[in-house]
Amino acid sequence: MNEQPHPEHVKILFDVENEDGTVDLESLWAVPVSNGYRIDNIPFYARGVAYNDIVAATPDEGGMLRSSGLVTASGHSTVRLWFEEEGDVRVVRDHLRQMGCESELDLPRLVAVDIPPTVPYNDVRKFLDEQEAAGVLEYEEGCLGDV
Repeated sequence: MNEQPHPEHVKILFDVENEDGTVDLESLWAVPVSNGYRIDNIPFYARGVAYNDIVAATPDEGGMLRSSGLVTASGHSTVRLWFEEEGDVRVVRDHLRQMGCESELDLPRLVAVDIPPTVPYNDVRKFLDEQEAAGVLEYEEGCLGDV
């Protein structure tokens, strides 16, 4: 996952609908490709999009690129983790990394996880279910790719 922008990177805005019906924005790094923009970091809040997906985007009134839809799904999945205790974050992230999943930290207890199509999602889900049952975390599936 790329946390440092490169010269070819652009920011794409995604609408994020809240439970109360209001809409916030999340910006994701992307790289222009022939048929759109390839997402180059893990979404924290945007739903239905994952790392390496190709999206279409058009400039809004302010000139910012705004996602206008998915072009090609990459097969990656995104899950978000909310930890009860900050001290558990590193252990779980390390375990997920050993399983083949990268992650990014937003708030001290909020983690977005990328699950590539080469990693069996059922194995990851089993681990997350165990952690949730133990009271370590809660998780949400933001985008399920090839599962």
